[in-house]
Amino acid sequence: MDLCNISVIKSVMADAGITFRKEFGQNFLTNRMIPEDIADNCADTSERMILEIGPGIGCLTQELAMRYKKVVAVEIDKGLIPVLSKTLSDFDNITVINDDIMKVDIKALIDEYSEGMPVSVCANLPYYITTPILMHLLESDVKFSTITVMVQNEVAARLASKPGSSDYGAITAVLGYYGTVRKLFKVSAGCFMPAPKVDSAVVRIDLYREPAYTPLDEKLFRNCIKAAFEMRRKTFVNAISAKLPYTKELLCAALASIGQDENVRGERLSTEDFVKLSDYITENK
Repeated sequence: MDLCNISVIKSVMADAGITFRKEFGQNFLTNRMIPEDIADNCADTSERMILEIGPGIGCLTQELAMRYKKVVAVEIDKGLIPVLSKTLSDFDNITVINDDIMKVDIKALIDEYSEGMPVSVCANLPYYITTPILMHLLESDVKFSTITVMVQNEVAARLASKPGSSDYGAITAVLGYYGTVRKLFKVSAGCFMPAPKVDSAVVRIDLYREPAYTPLDEKLFRNCIKAAFEMRRKTFVNAISAKLPYTKELLCAALASIGQDENVRGERLSTEDFVKLSDYITENK
């Protein structure tokens, strides 16, 4: 069953008496090459479990199941569960769970289903909830190998941007704490049904096996990033001093300790810079 064929998609949904759910950001792929490419690129070895978020009617799920030992797919729309039981019936290595990924205990789920295998995440994320889902995964205490997501192209540019670029933001600096990010390929709006108003792109996050950074005060590290980008037109010194209880003198000294000018803005600071700055503040406040 070609689940990327428009006629098949319409038939499957008509038989189940369901329609596209805008509130769940449902846009199903109609280009067979896209799920194949995503599945090929989401992990480096076949001996692993894939956690898929939002399988839809299962076109990507099928490709994942053909390449990896186990797939656990979490689908929020209960109307799609009977559809998935039919479209995925040829596979014995797929488990479908009807739940909201934001309410799932990720660690408990992985402990139950992974059988000790390394775990990667693969998802076609609704545009409006990309950042919350990514942070829910990253803060779950699960050591994922990779997280591969299809998101709005503009969001992909932000996730994979470098310090100093116009796309660089708080989420970019935070992701740099967990791993490295790269944009794999673009997906045009015409590859979906219904077609969204914007293009998408696939991004892969390779998580560090061991922490690359260990800030003395992780909460302060995160608060510095948040404050710097909430007021991104201000200098780092002015933004932080306006939001956090630290003097401009201390913040200028912190910047000098990493060779940065006191007029630098947060958007020019790397994840490592924010770690060093928060450490200096912790030690000298």
